[in-house]
Amino acid sequence: MKITELAKTPVAKNPHNVDVKKLFASPGTAVVVITLQPGESLKKHVTPVDVLFYVLEGTVIVEIGDERQGVGKDSLVESPAMIPHTLHNESTALCRVLLIKMLATGVGNEAQSRQT
Repeated sequence: MKITELAKTPVAKNPHNVDVKKLFASPGTAVVVITLQPGESLKKHVTPVDVLFYVLEGTVIVEIGDERQGVGKDSLVESPAMIPHTLHNESTALCRVLLIKMLATGVGNEAQSRQT
């Protein structure tokens, strides 16, 4: 059994200059926790893979394409590949988001890895 503790995971270098901790990576999936302090944001960017955002704490403004919406704790947002997206913490409280990158397509033995 492998257990990864968020508190013991180092902050990963990233172009957004925010707290990003990579908890898990495999050929098919990547799991990351993003912590945004009040006023922090990710730079708008595109990923070549589908991404899921699950809000763990606080409220985050999610922008995907032309859509923009506040999303609270215990909510899941789907972000399709190749659509510009970003996260903003416009509140006065800390916000934490679990990000899951789906790096493979298909099901079971038919799954094929995608480039990240």
